[in-house]
Amino acid sequence: MARDKATARAQLLATRRAVSPIVRARAGQRITQHLLTAPEMADAKVVAGYVGRGTEPPTLPLLTEMRHRGVRVVLPVLLADNDLDWAEFTDESELVSAGRGLLEPAGPRLGVAAPGSFDAMLVPGVAVGRDGLRLGRGGGSYDRVLARIAPAENAGRPSPWICVVLFDHEILDGVPADAHDRSVAAAATPSGITRFR
Repeated sequence: MARDKATARAQLLATRRAVSPIVRARAGQRITQHLLTAPEMADAKVVAGYVGRGTEPPTLPLLTEMRHRGVRVVLPVLLADNDLDWAEFTDESELVSAGRGLLEPAGPRLGVAAPGSFDAMLVPGVAVGRDGLRLGRGGGSYDRVLARIAPAENAGRPSPWICVVLFDHEILDGVPADAHDRSVAAAATPSGITRFR
């Protein structure tokens, strides 16, 4: 593993591009099954997700199934400064194209402080270390969100269960990290849920 984030990210994304669409679709199905049966998701009323794009494990089947089960699903809305707002996911047909190839809900915004009310958050990533530190795509959006959640946790308020969605080979012994990087509680891969804390 490269020591700097840019090189590590480039290597990991090159490997991800080699995953066939069929393998990617199967990975998404298995990840969906694992997350739907995870104890941390059993009583979740509000779950933040995201729409997997390109070479990422697909997440739309999971989002749709959670909605069918009565879970309130919210998705990120990328702001101009790379921070994230949130809006409710109602149906795939109501998603709109946004910057960086993202799909976002078109409905009312919930505000950047909304994650404090989530029961669980499924976040994208490129890899995760066994210490739970996540390597993202480099925009810093989720690090901002996770940094806002940490003070609530320290104040004794419950914080959401945070799980990164990856392929099996993207759980590594360690990833390059900076002081501002935040850890996640678990990783969901086709093989199951790996918990870090």
